[in-house]
Amino acid sequence: MRVLMLTHFSRGDVQPFAALAKLLEESGHEVTVGAPGTSDALLRPYTTNLIPFADRARDMAVAPDVRRLHGIGVPMQFIPSARRELDGMLDDFARALDSRPDVVLHHAGLPGHQIAEALGVPSIPVCMHPSYVPTNAFANPYFPFRAPRVCNPATYAWTGFYLRTLFPGMGRWRRRTLGLARRRDHRDSLVRPDGRPATVLQCFTRHVLPEPLDYPDNVHTTGHWLLPAADGWRPPEELTAFLDRGDPPVYVGFGSSGLTDPRRLGNLVAEALRRAGVRAVVVGGWGAIDPAVLGNDTFYLPEAPFDWLFPRMAAIVHHGGNGTIGYALAAGRPQVACPFISPDQWFYARQLHARGVAPLPQPHRDLTVEGLTGAISRAITDSRMAERADELGQLVRAEDGTAGAVKILESIS
Repeated sequence: MRVLMLTHFSRGDVQPFAALAKLLEESGHEVTVGAPGTSDALLRPYTTNLIPFADRARDMAVAPDVRRLHGIGVPMQFIPSARRELDGMLDDFARALDSRPDVVLHHAGLPGHQIAEALGVPSIPVCMHPSYVPTNAFANPYFPFRAPRVCNPATYAWTGFYLRTLFPGMGRWRRRTLGLARRRDHRDSLVRPDGRPATVLQCFTRHVLPEPLDYPDNVHTTGHWLLPAADGWRPPEELTAFLDRGDPPVYVGFGSSGLTDPRRLGNLVAEALRRAGVRAVVVGGWGAIDPAVLGNDTFYLPEAPFDWLFPRMAAIVHHGGNGTIGYALAAGRPQVACPFISPDQWFYARQLHARGVAPLPQPHRDLTVEGLTGAISRAITDSRMAERADELGQLVRAEDGTAGAVKILESIS
């Protein structure tokens, strides 16, 4: 089976595809991945068939005018500043038209299904978070208003509205670049060109979602697609020496969250760690934290494989991204969620607290030394939280979401 994967945005939107590409190649399938060019080092160990896109998401996130935006309304506020890069993503995807796949897997928020239609092959949208497929169990995490429970399914129309706002020129791009005729629902990646529902893969765990889930049979919530450390990877000697010198440290990292003052956040984190009396490993991501202001009991590194690092930590302090949460859950460690801007981060932060594996969320926009200190202290001392994190970790590891996704793909090929 020849599989074309298309994704964009941050590392958290690329790494699950790398995990799936690895297992598909090991199972005898041929994989091509279209993703930001800066993901080359991440992807190349698993497939040499790469279509490098411009690194538009990072450029958007670290732009000075975007960094100044603030609050939960940022997803809508940043669109005017990022219009050129968003339009460029469509042209990036069009570079995949020279491929000859049997199936196209794509980030559900991006028009991979249009590429598949132009190539005449099936498409399978991949949902990174539960904001695409309607359910009665909970409202769309991206829906910005309170609504009665009976309206929960209707709130998922908001995702389509938001995507139309992101890509207003998609219809023109579809006609002029892809040569496709107008058709109803062409923007909806969950619907095939013939009107039937598409097979949908959701690469997150059902174990932190509200019950009861009522997804239709074409929707498969596989669990997280977790990428193991690359063959031959070895931790830096300085890191292993740091870990061996004392009690397990706390991990701190805010992934691809560029909307922050790195020096201010670094000072706040350093003081909270000092007051909590813990050591820490800080991973840089897209520069949310300035390493120059961190204390002596903190080890900083640009990146590290989470499947190796997180089991060696006492707790995981993060931004609430789905990818980081998957590794933290699988490691069985308590978490402290500090959601930044994306509504799914806020949703997951609340769910982690409701499942008893994290203290109350500590939103970045309201983050204080006192609040972060208290949250870290509770995460490393609450025995019931540690037990619950371990129990949930066993469930998440047993899912083996990547293997489940491969089985589904092979069953429909």
